[in-house]
Amino acid sequence: MALLDRVATLVRANLNDLIDKAENPEKMLKQVILDMENQFMQVKTQVAIALADLHLLQKKKQDNLDKHAEWMRKAELAVDKKDDALARAALERAMSFQQMSDSFAQQISDQEAQVESLKAALKKLEIKLSEARAKVDLLIAQHRRSRTASRATAAQLTPTGENAAFDRMQSKVAREQAIGEAHAEILGDDIEGRFHALEREEKVDALLAELKQRKRLSA
Repeated sequence: MALLDRVATLVRANLNDLIDKAENPEKMLKQVILDMENQFMQVKTQVAIALADLHLLQKKKQDNLDKHAEWMRKAELAVDKKDDALARAALERAMSFQQMSDSFAQQISDQEAQVESLKAALKKLEIKLSEARAKVDLLIAQHRRSRTASRATAAQLTPTGENAAFDRMQSKVAREQAIGEAHAEILGDDIEGRFHALEREEKVDALLAELKQRKRLSA
């Protein structure tokens, strides 16, 4: 029976495994509960129908037993009246109802097996549904905590807008400092050059003075 196959699948379902495989665990869990509730109602309905059919078969069996007994009494009456032909006809009718009763007995046996199978499936699904309802809130809470922890970890590894702005400011400050140091270095180079030019100018002035002095002495 396809219904019992679906019930067996739901009963064997491992909620933790389903969560690991689901893209949206909360939605999946709610859907599983909904499926279980729907299947539970279907099985419950099937149990009621199967029981009703069983009771109908039992009634038909009893009706045939009653008719069998009635025709057996008629056959006895015919025998008492020395009417063998009528007794034989009554016995044939009694045998017919006995056969019908035996046929219903077999159907009743099969129906009882089906009822027990449906009842067992209903009980298992009821237990599974009860467990699932009790676990679903816990599992959803666990999933949310796990998701929150993952987001927190990701936030630590990935700079937020504020952290990124801070990093950019740090980089800007470091760059400006480097530029300032470079300017200072360039400025330092310029000062040394200027002193070197002054020294050269002094030497030129000294040479010029010396030259003028020799000119005056030779004049």
